[in-house]
Amino acid sequence: MQATVERALGRAHLFDEDTRLDSWMYRIAQNLHIDRGRSLKRRGTSVDLEHAEELTGDDGRAITEARSDLAAAQRVLQALPEDQRATFLLVVVEGLSYREAAEAMEVQIGTVMSRIARARQRIAEELAPLRRQEAAR
Repeated sequence: MQATVERALGRAHLFDEDTRLDSWMYRIAQNLHIDRGRSLKRRGTSVDLEHAEELTGDDGRAITEARSDLAAAQRVLQALPEDQRATFLLVVVEGLSYREAAEAMEVQIGTVMSRIARARQRIAEELAPLRRQEAAR
């Protein structure tokens, strides 16, 4: 939240008065979140050397399978059209109600509902083969 406010204040001259403030702030927060995710993906996880000795070994197979599942879900999410992905992230990840998401995106609540339904259907279809593989194990 603090980073969003800082960025908004630093770029206040770019604010268009015809735009809703909450939508503008949401977009800033969304961009910060995306940037942070990309940054973490490039850098990976860091561990202080003093805590490294306390780490125990993990099951490499389980980690690889979990990463594979997560990577598949991320690929499917990224393949969604932008409007569906943004709506899905607002409602499912951020926990906004359909009404709050509709207001933030400046669309009708029915539009939010249909975007969520289409996104969920696409995700389920794309991940179905992965689920069948897991069930076969």
